Amino acid sequence: MADRNDVEARVVALIAKELEVSEEEVTADASFRVDLGANSLDTVQLVMAFEEEFDLDISDDDAEKLETVGQTIEYLIGRL
Repeated sequence: MADRNDVEARVVALIAKELEVSEEEVTADASFRVDLGANSLDTVQLVMAFEEEFDLDISDDDAEKLETVGQTIEYLIGRL
């Protein structure tokens, strides 16, 4: 089973790097689009970064449902 703290730290670091925001802004309830300013291209790049970081495939249907940092962390923990 995946270590929640490890997954969370990796997700936060990835999002901060990809969206060029501070890690403090990347909270569990932060919305990629509303709070972190991601556009549709940014969200596609984030999904690809998560796939690479965690060595898994994320379907387009699943990717569309990932709107917040917390949802993404829960999704990845469930897949690992």
